[in-house]
Amino acid sequence: MSSDPSQDVPTETSHKRVRAYLRGRLVADTRSPVLVWEHQYYPTYYLPAEDVRARLEPTGATRHSGRLGDGTVYDVRAADAVAEAAAIGYLESPVRELRGLVRIAWEAMDHWFEEDEPVYVHPRDPHKRVDVLASSRHVVVRIGDVVVADSHRPHILFETGLPPRYYLPIPDVRMDLLRASDHRTQCPYKGTASYWDVVIGDTEHAGIVWSYPVPLPESQKIAGLACFYDERVDITVDGEPQQRPRTPFSPVS
Repeated sequence: MSSDPSQDVPTETSHKRVRAYLRGRLVADTRSPVLVWEHQYYPTYYLPAEDVRARLEPTGATRHSGRLGDGTVYDVRAADAVAEAAAIGYLESPVRELRGLVRIAWEAMDHWFEEDEPVYVHPRDPHKRVDVLASSRHVVVRIGDVVVADSHRPHILFETGLPPRYYLPIPDVRMDLLRASDHRTQCPYKGTASYWDVVIGDTEHAGIVWSYPVPLPESQKIAGLACFYDERVDITVDGEPQQRPRTPFSPVS
């Protein structure tokens, strides 16, 4: 195993035009963003400093990363809009590709665009694929001894790095056991999801069912279908019990 920390940080230059806005002000506009995998789950964008249109004002603070080195922290100022401590640059990083680049905190900006399309949560991973396939498999979902869904017409979503997800027509789900939740999440590949809790007797299973009412165009096949966290329910497919997968969504044991 290499002792060089830069070998543990994959990078890849993208050909997409990437822009970031804060309160309607253009903060960055680049045609050569660099995708950096700071962890295994998804990449983040590092932008050439010369393509940052906002003013970067050093805060005097630094942050140390064992893999990336010492980072200089900046406030991002675009006219009268300010995002405090929202940018960092590793000027002498052991990862050579990061020198001269700046990372702007995704959540500190109001809008991000890849080309002219908005993107949410984080950059899309060019090595990640989402396929949605109609199926006639028999999918049964149970919580304890209660069947909460039974369908012969699932749409199965295959997403790189995650287990298959079974999206089921609403008529095949025990909606009398579901209670709408205020919880929402966003996905850069699928869009905005709304959630239900499952209530069986006196027991509430919070946020274990979701749906994308208006998914992004590439995931239109799952529009209005319901999906359960395989990690938190028991699923059989064509009569064969499925092992609960271990993912970041698994219950904390």
